[in-house]
Amino acid sequence: MSRIPTLFAKNKSITALLVLLTVVSLFNISWSDEKPKKGHHGSMDMVKLLTQTNLPVGDNGFFTGSGRCGGCHGDDPVDFANINSEGADISPATNWRGSMMANSAKDPFWKAKVNHEILVNPAHAQELINKCTSCHAPVGRFTNLLQENNPNYTLEELAMDSLARDGVNCGACHQQKMDGPQGVGKHFSGELFFHKDTIYGPYITEEQTVPIFEAMMQSFVGYRPLGHAKVRQSEMCAGCHSLSTHTADLEGNYTGNDFIEQATYHEWLNSSYNDTPGFQQECQGCHMPDVGEGVVIASGYLFLPQRQPYGQHWLVGGNTFMLNLMKNNAAALGVTATEEHFNTVIERSTHQIEQETATVVLTETGIENDTAKYNLKLTNLAGHKFPSGYPSRRAYVEIIAVDDAGNEVFHSGKMDNQYRIVGEDDTWEPHYDIITAEDQVQIYEMVMGDVNGNRTQVLERADIMIKDNRLTPHGFSVNHSAYDTTKIVGEALYDPNFNHFPNGNEGSGTDEIRVHIPLNGFSGNLHVTARLMYQTVPPRYLDEMFAFDNPTINDFRSMYDAEGADAIQVGAQTLMSTIIGVEEIRIPTFLLFPNPTTDGWVNLTSNGSIVDEIAIYSLDGRFIERRKIGSVVARIQLPETRGTYFIEINSSKGRTLERVIRR
Repeated sequence: MSRIPTLFAKNKSITALLVLLTVVSLFNISWSDEKPKKGHHGSMDMVKLLTQTNLPVGDNGFFTGSGRCGGCHGDDPVDFANINSEGADISPATNWRGSMMANSAKDPFWKAKVNHEILVNPAHAQELINKCTSCHAPVGRFTNLLQENNPNYTLEELAMDSLARDGVNCGACHQQKMDGPQGVGKHFSGELFFHKDTIYGPYITEEQTVPIFEAMMQSFVGYRPLGHAKVRQSEMCAGCHSLSTHTADLEGNYTGNDFIEQATYHEWLNSSYNDTPGFQQECQGCHMPDVGEGVVIASGYLFLPQRQPYGQHWLVGGNTFMLNLMKNNAAALGVTATEEHFNTVIERSTHQIEQETATVVLTETGIENDTAKYNLKLTNLAGHKFPSGYPSRRAYVEIIAVDDAGNEVFHSGKMDNQYRIVGEDDTWEPHYDIITAEDQVQIYEMVMGDVNGNRTQVLERADIMIKDNRLTPHGFSVNHSAYDTTKIVGEALYDPNFNHFPNGNEGSGTDEIRVHIPLNGFSGNLHVTARLMYQTVPPRYLDEMFAFDNPTINDFRSMYDAEGADAIQVGAQTLMSTIIGVEEIRIPTFLLFPNPTTDGWVNLTSNGSIVDEIAIYSLDGRFIERRKIGSVVARIQLPETRGTYFIEINSSKGRTLERVIRR
């Protein structure tokens, strides 16, 4: 993989004055790993820090602003620390500030959604705020809880709290407790536990209880620096990235049920990326990739050795839409990131979406009965479901067929000028194994239902999952211990081509869709494109919220309408088929008869194609039997149990799936 362009590539030249200062410094320092007696930042350093950054530099006695951390772990003016071997600035403060994590408390969609939930259930306002700020403004929420012994945190306090508006800042991750009953990976839904005076990094000494250069960090920010292996493990992310909410009925009464709003961490647990050799990858491996070389991690101390590993604080995800929206409304939102910071994160996120998220493979399987037939295979490359996270996010398949002049012959998944999918059902679009019409659109999403089973976008009203056909990660299993929080719901559960290998075993992380394009007498060259698209905040998800007249919601709506919620392409493939006339293609390639069958015997006849083998699956996708054929005809016996079965036919024409019924 090519190196992604990094923000603020440095000019390696250093002025003569800086060189002189460096040389002088070398006479007074030791290059050993021993802890220095002194070395804290002085008054001049603090003046520089306070005047050269717009990041918060306060200290509330528990957490510290990211600007103070950036004093050591930000851009180094002498190009000694926080740079890679190419001289590029890879400091945590620089990389982090344009991310969604850094801007979690300023995210206008989040603020609008909190107000929406409160408007629907005003009696639960404080509980909702506590839940939402636990992960979006943890510094404010937990300072109140732990220092003032106040279990509640208000939106008014958040608006006045610069450290809380620092989002998921340095301490929000690095001050978490690693071990014991309150350690990371043991609690979810925003239930976080912090140290007041200890901060963890990935560099581990021979004995983990030995601090690393303790005097410097304690004198400047008051923390005892320790190393811990869990800093590089997915448990660090678990507290916020698996989240359940309490269900309320339409009158606002709690029902006693809980609803899994998102479970990215548990999706990772239920995957090959958790523990399978060849696949194993922690969350940080994709979202905070190791620079792969030693790095001096703090500026201002020329005796510091390089440290390794060094996770780059890219914190990339898939929400380029919101990053662009915040960049274009920076002044109104009070963000501290510059346009260049945002552009860098957007570029990295776009690369991850387009190159590391999913693959799209389109194959022609035949032309028959005035129909062009294709197989579309999508493979999820992420270590969790795609899409994952907040329930608004969805992916969908767009299939476009045009002639040589560009005239449309078929178009499923078309988006109108309001960023809504043409032909989408009013309730929700079902999961498809075969697409034969333009108004059939494969949408990968989770659909929440209220206590009456109706679709809802109100998180606190969510009681059941109506649909969840999001692409599963490789190795995903319905038998995994975490499946109760990561279920497949709806028709996808019974689709033999969803998360199944050709041998019938589950865990492929794929979905295969048969696409049958009606030709209606068309002849000539047919150019067919299949595209996997991703939309993080579709208009349909906002309809219930936009029905309210509220200043915070109205502000977000103005930004949203101006931005335009266009989808981003994840992957695509185009094929050309030559259609030479419908009269020549009237005879089907395969014929199964009798169908239905009363005695369980089915005859298979092929129109000239050698059938290599067949496989039989139950309606729920369970593999039953595979049989070699090697002929154009075969006689197949179905299981004794009555019901519907799928017969997979593999031949020189490709792979075909037919449905048969035993009565």
